[in-house]
Amino acid sequence: MEPFIMLFKDISYKDISKVGGKNASLGEMYNQLNPEGIRVPDGYATTSAAYWHLLEQQHLKAQLTEALDRLDTSDFHNLSEVGKQARELILSTLLPEEIQAEIEKGYTYLKSAYGEHISLAVRSSATAEDLPTASFAGQLETYLNVSGLQNLFSACHHSYASLFTDRAIKYRVDNAFEHMQVALSVGIQTMVRSDKACSGVMFTLDPDTGFEKVVVVSGSWGLGENVVQGAVNTDEFIVFKPMLDKARQSIISRKLGSKAKTMVYADKAEGELQSPADAIINLDTPAEQQEQYVLADEEVVQLAKWGLRIEEHYQQPMDIEWAKDGLSGDLFIVQARPETVQSQHKNAAFFTEYTLQEKGKVLCSGIGLSNRIVSGIARVLHTPAESDKLQAGEVLVTRKTDPDWDPILKKASAIITEQGGRTSHAAIVAREVGAVAVLGTNDATKTIRDGQEVTVSTAGGETGYVFEGKLAWEEKKTDMSKLGKPHTKAMLILGDPEQAFKYSFLPNDGVGLMRMEFIITNSIQIHPMALTHFDQVENREAREKIEQLTHHYPNKADYFVDKLAEATAVIAAAFYPKDVIVRMSDFKSNEYANLVGGRQFEPDEANPMIGLRGASRYYHKLYQEGFELECRAMKKVREEMGLTNVKLMIPFCRTVQEGEKVIRLMADHGLKRGENGLEVYVMVEIPSNALLAEEFAAHFDGFSIGSNDLTQLTLGADRDSGLLSDIFSPFDQAVQQLIVMTLQKAKKTGTKVGLCGQAPSDYPAYAAFLVEHGIDSISFNPDAFFRGLENMLEAEKKKGMA
Repeated sequence: MEPFIMLFKDISYKDISKVGGKNASLGEMYNQLNPEGIRVPDGYATTSAAYWHLLEQQHLKAQLTEALDRLDTSDFHNLSEVGKQARELILSTLLPEEIQAEIEKGYTYLKSAYGEHISLAVRSSATAEDLPTASFAGQLETYLNVSGLQNLFSACHHSYASLFTDRAIKYRVDNAFEHMQVALSVGIQTMVRSDKACSGVMFTLDPDTGFEKVVVVSGSWGLGENVVQGAVNTDEFIVFKPMLDKARQSIISRKLGSKAKTMVYADKAEGELQSPADAIINLDTPAEQQEQYVLADEEVVQLAKWGLRIEEHYQQPMDIEWAKDGLSGDLFIVQARPETVQSQHKNAAFFTEYTLQEKGKVLCSGIGLSNRIVSGIARVLHTPAESDKLQAGEVLVTRKTDPDWDPILKKASAIITEQGGRTSHAAIVAREVGAVAVLGTNDATKTIRDGQEVTVSTAGGETGYVFEGKLAWEEKKTDMSKLGKPHTKAMLILGDPEQAFKYSFLPNDGVGLMRMEFIITNSIQIHPMALTHFDQVENREAREKIEQLTHHYPNKADYFVDKLAEATAVIAAAFYPKDVIVRMSDFKSNEYANLVGGRQFEPDEANPMIGLRGASRYYHKLYQEGFELECRAMKKVREEMGLTNVKLMIPFCRTVQEGEKVIRLMADHGLKRGENGLEVYVMVEIPSNALLAEEFAAHFDGFSIGSNDLTQLTLGADRDSGLLSDIFSPFDQAVQQLIVMTLQKAKKTGTKVGLCGQAPSDYPAYAAFLVEHGIDSISFNPDAFFRGLENMLEAEKKKGMA
């Protein structure tokens, strides 16, 4: 006869059929990893034999089968009724004496080892649980702070009944498990006093994208159920696995959660509990605790190292629960299961083509971006202050956008503007956030009604259309993983760290342009000079906003450095060890002025596009201290976080002498070209850069052609002016001559050259022109990446490079 209980010290992962995945994993870790210093609380588990004995002794199997056979599996209208009946069938019976005796035997063992007044965690583990393709995690009940034998019996009894929670019943139906072929094992584990500290979960990959090079640790104050159930907004830390033992700082991102509730033990004696759930209560978290991270950096790193070791032991990504004991200060692993969502996901690269299936009334049209079709409710907004009116997935309609709109644009499925062109702010950000965009419509706020349902299509070429109502369309997916790899490097243009892990799966050669402005606008929001000179900020609203954003930082400038470093590090880690070329900030003075506290520190320029911008700004007294903060952040990324794949790029460098000045200034701030492999690039976007390319090459390691500014400054045509759109062309002969000149001179000096822009994806002939003249890399926005890749491959084929 099989035993009714097994001690953790006698359990291995081979015992899943006896004690379920959760308890088998606890036993495995207790035996195999505890000796290595990964603390796992001791305990024991009832076996599937005990569960089947309960059903047999109390004649429950036939009754449960009959109840479950009544379940309507089409719309589950009677799920609640069936679940309640099944649970009552179990709870209305007595636990057989022989099961109680074995539970008591295990309880006596734990008391003899850990003291008479131990408190226990009682966890339910299904024998079909935590299989690689299905996880019962969260479907069954856990009871905490269980003390005394009678309360233990009650918790075990309720655990058996939790096999028939409504969610567990539906889960089995959805995953094609037979109800009567799944048994339940109860795990009984010594309690970690996390009620006096904190607890949480960690994944050994990014749970949203499946990116495997990180450990994601989240936590909150008190017992772990708030975190597991998603009842609180947790703190979150992202740790980069390759740097765990190499870098001084392997944490690449921290987010402070509100942690509004703290779950603690209820102050009740044995016998007072009405049900096992009464042993815990949820309290409001004191304000000062909400503002503190639950873990110190060294604790986060320790957990990440444990997570990595557990992943290595099981040879698959893991979903792990951890707890910190507030009495001893020690960290513990209290559960580990295979991660069963992203680890099963195959990251095949698909290109989706969209075709409208019906015609509709055109409300407006303009320049179309993204090659997609979406529909949604139109929301006509006039200022970013109205952002609360825009719900996620709605279509934003406005006159024009600037960086103040960036956080709002993330919510929109489509962006419609009256002003702006292919290289405008709205266009750049729409590509960053993956939104469809129709720009420069002239009349969108007049022709589209607020609250109206619309269809937005940019699938028909360069022109995008906004149609009345919801139209039908077709989506055709093509597997692009079968594409060949071009000799010319295919790189990405990125600025949003939240998208980095997802886009890392594209068949890329790294990031040719990381736009620092996007990070400053979204993650930082504050003008750097308003942080270095906060005492001089005159605007009351700006002072209040700065205080609110930086209140964790005694030195407000450190806020800028940390936020910029972490956002950059996430992108650098996503593509590591491939190059990530970070362009130092390239706002114009009017855009800097829109940052919190910025207006006071910016000049009022008649033509900001060719004013205090790029290199000229970095050494100017108006911004030099701000540039120092940018340098400090990049030094932190490279030296403390170990992400030496980050290369730096200087925009809008008008003269060679100016380039020399900036290189010296960077060295003064700890970023010396050549030291620790640091490479510094310069943008080629002014005719002087092309004409003097050999001279610039003496001071820089690479060139990146900014075709929009180069076209603008060669032709004297405002890149944002719709009136000059016929003149503003990437195919202009003068512009192309400057590009060819740059490439020829760069070959002489052995300098790498890339180009970042939309033209090589929009125009196959433009990709062919660049390939023909030997460009080293081309960088694309993610939405245009596959189109650009196809154009590059076709161009190389014609040149005979395939």
